Formats: sequence, C-alpha cells, structure tokens
Amino acid sequence: MPVVRYLVNDVDKSLPFYKALGFKLEDRWGPSFAIVKRKSLSIWLSGPGTSARKKLKSGSVPEPGGWNRFVLEVKDIEATVSALSILGATFRSKPISGPGGKQVLVEDPSGNPIELFEPRADSEAS
Repeated sequence: MPVVRYLVNDVDKSLPFYKALGFKLEDRWGPSFAIVKRKSLSIWLSGPGTSARKKLKSGSVPEPGGWNRFVLEVKDIEATVSALSILGATFRSKPISGPGGKQVLVEDPSGNPIELFEPRADSEAS
C-alpha cells in the first residue's frame, strides 16, 4: 500500500483539509501524528515532536513545503477547488489545462503541495 509522509505544522488544522479531499482518519497517535487514508493511499501527517521532525546530525531540521507532491485524481476540479477555497486553502496557481486534462497545485495547511488532476473526458487515465 502506498504511504506518503507529510510534515505538518498542526495535525488538527490539517485534518479538515484532507477530509475535504476524501481522506478518512485511520489512526491518531497523540496530538502530533495522524494517518489519513483514501482508497489505497495512506498519508502520515507528522507534526512537531514526531521522529520525522527531529534535528538531523547535519543540523538541518525537516520542515513542510517544497515542490515534490503526490497527484490526486478528482472528477470535478472546479468543485474541488471551491470546497477547498471555503476552507481557506492556498493555491499556487489557477487550474491549468494541458493535453491530458486540468491540474492545479493546492497547499495543505502547512504548505505541502498536492496536485489535483482532472483527466480529459476522452482520456484513458483513471
């Protein structure tokens, strides 16, 4: 089963965002860690105090954000953008059309990007 770990600043603020994308809370280990799941994808939301956020020997501290992302296929990108906008989500652009469909990058409450993708109606993507 695919698992993605996202570093988040506040697990409680992240949960409504992921719920709006169709994820369900699968497990919660205290205030700083939760697992959400949608179909076969599990996301580990690691807040401050988790092992994934500890300072490394190099002195760097893992933090949220960046440009790497997972792609989440949606049936109606406009409706999804609307639902997330109500929650105050930040989008890195407006939906963009390409040869395979439409896409937009939305940030979770900690700034982690997620690509929402609506395939073209005649596309073979699923």
